[in-house]
Amino acid sequence: MGDIYVIIAFVIYALVILAIGIISYKKSKSMNDYFIGGRQLGSWTTAISAQASDMSGWLLMGLPGAIFARGLTESWIAIGLFIGTYLNWRILASRLRRMSYAAGDAITIPEYFQKRFFTKNPVIRFACAVIIFVFFLVYTASAFSSGAKLFNYMFGTDYTLSLTIGAFIIISYTFLGGFFAVCWTDVIQGMLMFVALVVVPLVCIFRTPDASAVQFLDSAGAEISNYLNLFEGVDGSIAWTTILSGLAWGLGYFGMPHILVRFMAIKSSDLIKKSRIIATIWVFVTLAAAVLVGIFGYIFLHSAGNEEMLEAFTKLGDTEKIFMFLSSNLLPGIIAGIVLAAILAAIMSTADSQLLVTASSVTNDMFKLFKKDAKDKTLMWISRGTVIAVAVIAYFIALDPNSSVMGLVSYAWAGLGAAFGPAMLLSLFWKRMTMSGAVAGIISGGAAVVIWEMVPIVSGATLSAATGIYSLLPAFGIALAAVIIVSLCTKVDGDKVNELFERLKTSGSEAIQ
Repeated sequence: MGDIYVIIAFVIYALVILAIGIISYKKSKSMNDYFIGGRQLGSWTTAISAQASDMSGWLLMGLPGAIFARGLTESWIAIGLFIGTYLNWRILASRLRRMSYAAGDAITIPEYFQKRFFTKNPVIRFACAVIIFVFFLVYTASAFSSGAKLFNYMFGTDYTLSLTIGAFIIISYTFLGGFFAVCWTDVIQGMLMFVALVVVPLVCIFRTPDASAVQFLDSAGAEISNYLNLFEGVDGSIAWTTILSGLAWGLGYFGMPHILVRFMAIKSSDLIKKSRIIATIWVFVTLAAAVLVGIFGYIFLHSAGNEEMLEAFTKLGDTEKIFMFLSSNLLPGIIAGIVLAAILAAIMSTADSQLLVTASSVTNDMFKLFKKDAKDKTLMWISRGTVIAVAVIAYFIALDPNSSVMGLVSYAWAGLGAAFGPAMLLSLFWKRMTMSGAVAGIISGGAAVVIWEMVPIVSGATLSAATGIYSLLPAFGIALAAVIIVSLCTKVDGDKVNELFERLKTSGSEAIQ
């Protein structure tokens, strides 16, 4: 494309983001500031940054592309995510904010777990840090891959060069500003994503004069009748595995460190209700709009008179580029540039959070275990170095231009959700839970996802391929069972736990000065 207006929009956007990073650099004076912003986030910042950091490039690329290719049944992922978002805010947010403060003012998820169980044994923090490091590498790679596809499509640059440009921008402001920069840029990016996702399907609808005349065809060109059927696949089969797997995505929210840390950082638990309303509305509109991009993008391109445009899109050979294609072909220059910048916003809003959480785990939950007397200034520079190191590894993972954004995201989402979700929920509500139970759940959840997705067990096929069931669902159940069984077989310090739960009733309800 390379339109001058698009280039201008991208340059302005990138400069604004980098400026925020430089400004925030001066505010990040301690580890608490760099990783959770001194627990000073307001309702709007918490809500929008939490959801923007969640909805990565897959929201504007992976999800619309899956629906464009396979029909409305793919929207069960969106339904599962919406339900999971609401339940996460409703059940977990306020409790975690108060518990993380009551349990010694923990600033990372691994540190929270250690303090929750009153242990000096570093095994739980180390186990958490390893899980975060491994799966966030994959998650960050998915964001880098999205960015590379965007720059490659927009400016025709080589995939590797495109990957390098996107990674450099993300690394720069995360390195400088830490949590303040990440959250404020996420607010800007979240609003930009919101507007862009609403605009594109509306334009498709207005530009499609007679949607009833559209023929729905599969990849081979054969006519299909179930494209708009929520409960049946395009081949007419009952889509029960798709429904179960889609709904299972919602379970992942209970274990996403980059989202959970927003709950810990809000100024007061009293602000959670307002944040929940804002976040729920944002998620509902953006997910619904992403579904409509896939559906009405298909209808528009298959309408009479759009044959040349359909042929041009087909030549791209990647349905994940449907949002980019529609934006660049249906919107005027500067508007297209702003809308397409939303894809970069979605990518950056997730990648920066993942880099920061990984850096906090390596620094606070690995390095600090061996160098307990390290000063805050030293730890912050270790964190910034970790941001670069993790980004470089993710960069090499993302070098394959044929990698699927949706595939990378689904793998990382399952690993984090299964490892941390059951342990987090039970740690907040079940006094009988023990540290050994938490470690068992974290390790078994992460391992179950790897085995389900990667190990060829059934006639040379993985369990994921053989069953069609998303790995998060069985892995979550395995981890939940492990936490409960091992906790019941090990001892708990009842007096300290009872005292913590009593403190929980009053802690965190006021702003921390």
